[in-house]
Amino acid sequence: MLVVEDETGLADILCAYLERDGLRALRAADGAGARKHLAATPPDIVLLDIRLPGEDGIELLRAIRQAGDTPVIMTTALADDMDKMHSLHLGADDYVVKPYNPAEVVARVRAVLRRTYRPGMPEAQAPLRVGRLEIDTTAWRAGILDERGESQPLTLTLTEFRLLACLARNPRQCFSRDRLFEDRVIDSHLSKLRRKLQDAGCGELIETVRGVGYRLWPDA
Repeated sequence: MLVVEDETGLADILCAYLERDGLRALRAADGAGARKHLAATPPDIVLLDIRLPGEDGIELLRAIRQAGDTPVIMTTALADDMDKMHSLHLGADDYVVKPYNPAEVVARVRAVLRRTYRPGMPEAQAPLRVGRLEIDTTAWRAGILDERGESQPLTLTLTEFRLLACLARNPRQCFSRDRLFEDRVIDSHLSKLRRKLQDAGCGELIETVRGVGYRLWPDA
């Protein structure tokens, strides 16, 4: 994994915890160093500080998303909701506010890797279809089938796509918050995803199961 953090002491502690947990950690103190690592040794996940010297973390996150689907966890010393919402909108997978417990960061890294890493996944898979919803997990496209059976594309962030694909692989099955995302970010993602599905004419496709979690219910 790649740790992008300009505070040397904090980076030392984080890398020690990560490596103790069996994760190989590369380090960068700014955007330029991070870009060199991303080009030379693409990581499985990036831990990215927002407040960096020179190019900030938001700009680097945007570049990572334009290049591919590498999971990203954002960190910052400021509990600023605007920064948080902007990061999630750009496709960050999680968000941690300093000061934090390094052991918690390791746990979050492991959680994101579990839900994004698919070893041995075949190169080609048939699109998932739930009602009028069609999801192509190979091409990373989602759409709604119209009256002619043609797919009208849904514009989703990477995290919204992953969330929708997870629900669509097991329609009608209820997923708890812990199985999807951390509590602090799930509501934001689901709210935006629901609004996009409603705008596409799918109604309340994602159903809340009170006290349990969420499920994709094609007849809703």
